[in-house]
Amino acid sequence: MSVAHGFASSRSALLACTLLFAAPASGNAQDRSVVLVPHRAVYDLALGQTRENAQIVGVRGRILYDFDGNACDGYTLQFRQVSELDSGEGKISTSDLRSTTWEGGDAKRFNFTSQNFLDRNLVDSVDGHAEHGSAATAVDLAKPEHKVLDIDAAAVFPTQHMVRVIEAARAGKTILDFPVYDGSDTGDKVYDTLTVIGRKLGPDDGKHDDAAAKAPKLAGVSRWPVTISYFEKSKAQKSTEQTPVYAIGFELYENGISRALSLDYNDFVVTGKLTSLEIKDIKPCR
Repeated sequence: MSVAHGFASSRSALLACTLLFAAPASGNAQDRSVVLVPHRAVYDLALGQTRENAQIVGVRGRILYDFDGNACDGYTLQFRQVSELDSGEGKISTSDLRSTTWEGGDAKRFNFTSQNFLDRNLVDSVDGHAEHGSAATAVDLAKPEHKVLDIDAAAVFPTQHMVRVIEAARAGKTILDFPVYDGSDTGDKVYDTLTVIGRKLGPDDGKHDDAAAKAPKLAGVSRWPVTISYFEKSKAQKSTEQTPVYAIGFELYENGISRALSLDYNDFVVTGKLTSLEIKDIKPCR
């Protein structure tokens, strides 16, 4: 699941963790197509762990995901993350990231816009779109400044990233490795990602008390622990032992719902508890 590096960096990781739903289908699990269902999810944030040199003593906040659309019209995601960071001695800063994305159902086009506020002051704004071509992915940025660039044709957009994770988990795969473009930061970065999928959890593994536990549609549905690490692509090409910029962990249900977020920024970790989950009606293709 990033707000600009620091705690704001969670925008990229969180957009990559777009919550998806796969409708039941017949046949083998790995042969079923992933059907995305509109939904609204809320996560409460808290400081989970600090490491050496951490300058954070407390975190509280909330993430809102509002996902809509279908395979014909594409998928929109309204995202907002408001976070209070306590660095000690009464020093508290508030970060407020707001973003809207649209991704084509064919995973070839991606529109994105975001604003990042720090203590109510706008510190950066990104606006642009990207489209896959045969040899490269073309990116056209309007903000923070007009720029046209070509990025790796192999880079996938956020929703397609999670579709691939779901498909891999169903097929029993444990490792995925490919670049991802989500329009974060200044809109000109591609991240190399390493996704690790753990052993499938049974219905009684890891009892929990969040909104997922109260959702009847999740009763008896298997899930997998997933960790996605993000690396700066330019640096990854220079070193085989690069530390990720950040990593996100979560439990991914077979139907695509994610819970138990863990956002790791190397010097501290933030947890995200799913406190509200609303599944909307699917709009049929016209």
